[in-house]
Amino acid sequence: MDVESEESSRVGASRRGEPRPHVDLFLISFLILFAELACIRWFGSTVAFLTFFTNIVLLASFLGMSVGLMAASRRADLTRTWLPLLAAAVIVSILAAKAHDSWGQLAIEVGEQRKSPQQIFFGAENSGRNPAHFLVPIEVAAAFFFALIAASFLGLGQAMGRAFDAIPGRVAAYTTDVLGSLAGIAAFGLCSYHELPAYAWFAVIAVAGLALARHLTRAEFVAQWALLLAVAWLAYDEGRRAEVFWSPYYKVVYEPRLGLMTTNNIGHQQMVDVPRTGSAYVLPHLMARDAGAGDFADVAIVGAGSGNDVAAALAYGAKTVDAVEIEPVLNAIGRRDHPAHPYSDPRVTIHLDDGRSFLRRTSKSFDLIKYALVDSLVLHSGYTSLRLESFLFTEEAMRDVKARLKPGGVFLMCNYYRQGWVIGRLVQSAEKVFGTRPLVLSLPYQAKIDDKASGGFTLILVGASADSPVARIRERLEKDGAYWANGTPTRHDTVNAYGEKPPKAEGSAGDWQKIAESSVDAPDVGPLPTDDWPFLYLREARIPNLNLRGMAIVAVISAVLLLSFAPRGSLARFDGRMFFLGAGFMLLETKGVVHMALLFGATWVVNSLVFFSILVMILLSNLYVSTMRPARLWPHYGLLLVALGVNVLVPMHAFLDLPGAWKTAASCAVVFVPVFFAGVVFATTFRDRASPDVAFGWNVAGVVLGGLSENLSMVLGFDRLLLAAVAFYALSALLGPRRVPAVAAA
Repeated sequence: MDVESEESSRVGASRRGEPRPHVDLFLISFLILFAELACIRWFGSTVAFLTFFTNIVLLASFLGMSVGLMAASRRADLTRTWLPLLAAAVIVSILAAKAHDSWGQLAIEVGEQRKSPQQIFFGAENSGRNPAHFLVPIEVAAAFFFALIAASFLGLGQAMGRAFDAIPGRVAAYTTDVLGSLAGIAAFGLCSYHELPAYAWFAVIAVAGLALARHLTRAEFVAQWALLLAVAWLAYDEGRRAEVFWSPYYKVVYEPRLGLMTTNNIGHQQMVDVPRTGSAYVLPHLMARDAGAGDFADVAIVGAGSGNDVAAALAYGAKTVDAVEIEPVLNAIGRRDHPAHPYSDPRVTIHLDDGRSFLRRTSKSFDLIKYALVDSLVLHSGYTSLRLESFLFTEEAMRDVKARLKPGGVFLMCNYYRQGWVIGRLVQSAEKVFGTRPLVLSLPYQAKIDDKASGGFTLILVGASADSPVARIRERLEKDGAYWANGTPTRHDTVNAYGEKPPKAEGSAGDWQKIAESSVDAPDVGPLPTDDWPFLYLREARIPNLNLRGMAIVAVISAVLLLSFAPRGSLARFDGRMFFLGAGFMLLETKGVVHMALLFGATWVVNSLVFFSILVMILLSNLYVSTMRPARLWPHYGLLLVALGVNVLVPMHAFLDLPGAWKTAASCAVVFVPVFFAGVVFATTFRDRASPDVAFGWNVAGVVLGGLSENLSMVLGFDRLLLAAVAFYALSALLGPRRVPAVAAA
């Protein structure tokens, strides 16, 4: 677009009474951030297993925005297409979810989950290689939605680029962009807080989007609203056959008749009548009682969910139960509908909190701390490979558990762990921390669990001392040979079930299941999880093949979109400094999210506050650049690299033992000081760019590289991940002038 025609367009826009450029930029920045968060939640919750494909939706939105920014000067108006494309992506995701749920021949394949997976994804093991199934590799599904989501953000990026071009002051424009992003985070945070349904998010997107679409013809306007109505109807219709909740973490579908809950289209938990059918829940209590160890008086249950484990503890002698559950909807369903109503019992205290955070904050000591099927089925955020429960299974977390146990207390972990090497890893970690040999029980009974063993419910018990109930249970098993569990727990009320043969109880012949200690033969379990490398379900410290294929998909689609939509002039003017500033900043955000999740809990509130605080630091850096007008960048680059060096050298766990106020202050300094200096470098560089749309486009393209580089955390750990950020910032320093030319007022 030449200068004369561009000026004519702006004059015409002014005559039509359009808002001022700053208002346009604020609205488009708000819309992009809000739509990005909505897409991360929606597609991760609707497309089976897409939530485990790290960063895919986030990177798609960044890629589309980047290419759109570079295409701001093109005559083709991409802003007309973003809403139809986004609506189409949502509709296709709903139809795909319905097909996956209702057509038994369709399955999503997530790597080789049954044999020897490099990384375990809960729920994916049921989609094994059945020739009767129509198998869709997760890479194909991810590529399809990645391309569609990226295409839908092209128009938004183009609108942002044109809004940037309309504002002479670069730093002022960037400040407006950040303010709009802050408003987007706050608005979506309110939606999460009030657990608003998905169609409410799309209503916000539609209203904000149509407020910016002032050049649509009547036919285009009607067609886009028709698409939006179709999206709203499909999103609403899924709640007619079951109760659907959008918690801050999941889409929860609840079937009251069965007491069954699915999260993000994966079966999660079911409420049961524990005295009648909950033998796995009561087994530790029965075995301790019959071994002469008595009842567990003070119990903490991490991952209490809808209340099955709480009901079991109450039924077998608990005097107090601290029920810790991060997911408010699952807890609310249990409070309302659990047949035993455990959450109404005065002995129970509910903590809606991250389990690790609870263990570090409480001053109470317990006879039993139980990890109750702690498997979140969701990543902590769109920025990292962390799962919500990742920091519960590290060596440091087990030390936190040990510190909260009474001298004779017991730590219990139970789950369907899928692979023997995971069990072996947990056993070795527990023995290292507690100094006593864990007791491993398997349902059904397995004499030996090797590193490739799959299936079965596994309980791992470890005592805080050599004379704990775990030692008594092991002595009875060695003496009597076995324990016999009945499918109806009330049958245990009058019998002691230790013995070579099942007890004789009226009406219970054939209902007894043998329980005995399982030996774990899994010598090659890989690295033990730590706070720096908290990947329990990753076999080795390497990037899995599935992730590598995902990275290749992102790279190929990115190249196709760049070559198809970005003007050749934009591609020829590679802005290395802006590109690598974006890559480094993405890793800064990732480290900030992980650091704060470890120290203050992996909750959505902490997550939102981190992003909000990062944007506030950017505003402060913009203010600094506007008032101080730095003439040299090297001092700020130097301070940035020093701050990053401190992050690399001081491990995250070093902050855990600091007193509350000092922990907060030190953590904020370590996380946010580098953000400030990075913001100063960016704002000063951006102020000097003649084409803000192209410069910002290259910056966002660098963010995509940074997002892909996050996978290095699986190799390096999170402390050393910032070495990649150091490299990116060093490259940005080399690829640009050291002095800043004189510029007009920003």
